[in-house]
Amino acid sequence: MSELRVCSIQMVSTPLLTENLDRAAHWVAEAAATGAKLVLLPEYFCLMGLADTDKVRAREKLGYGPIQERLSSLAKQYGVFLVAGTIPLECSDPNKVLNTSLVFNPDGAQIARYDKIHLFGFQTSEERYQESETIAPGDQPGSVSISVAGVDWRFGLSVCYDLRFPELYRAIGLVDCHLIPAAFTYTTGKDHWDILLRARAIENQCYVLASAQGGLHQNQRRTWGNTMLIDPWGQVVSVLDQGEGLVHGLLSKERLNAVRSKLPALHHRTM
Repeated sequence: MSELRVCSIQMVSTPLLTENLDRAAHWVAEAAATGAKLVLLPEYFCLMGLADTDKVRAREKLGYGPIQERLSSLAKQYGVFLVAGTIPLECSDPNKVLNTSLVFNPDGAQIARYDKIHLFGFQTSEERYQESETIAPGDQPGSVSISVAGVDWRFGLSVCYDLRFPELYRAIGLVDCHLIPAAFTYTTGKDHWDILLRARAIENQCYVLASAQGGLHQNQRRTWGNTMLIDPWGQVVSVLDQGEGLVHGLLSKERLNAVRSKLPALHHRTM
């Protein structure tokens, strides 16, 4: 059988970069110990600042900096494909960053990049989020193809708020699994998170592996968590509700083919 063991990490990141990198390293080691060949970190895994501008001060140039160096080292040390949630990268605006997901191969080389396209905006009398104030949007869909034990796998790359825009997933095209790092708010997550994830799995007839922030952060932001793996029929394979930890499981080519053959919806599309 053509299977791939994957693992998703849930964190409750802090304003301390070094502390977050050490916690990420701990969980990557734990993920590798399960036999995972691909490991996914959550959005903002390296920094959940006290202020939105903290990430601007921590931003790196592509290919340089302590965050990327540590990620490369971890991928190589544990022999995994490491999908690094998001990190802050330089952009043309000195007051903003790109919220970027990078993929490292088991040799430690960076092999794919996706800059988050859709920027979250939400406001009530109690909460306000406006990512466009400190983040510049990307403009290209992202994906990465890998080969493990002679079997090829294709993954879609998206981040958090992207989840609400199904047209992005159609633009990415046919994949075996969508990788979705996130830091969903508790308010929106409790009503929409699992529904949106399962919808993306069902309509694209693929696995969805989501990695979340899950708890109360030092900046008093509360994230929903519920890191999970969902199969191509929309069934939740594994989930972790709150706190730090792992979700792991197998991707199966046979399961993908079975779902797509009994209900060939992707072939029935007319537009």
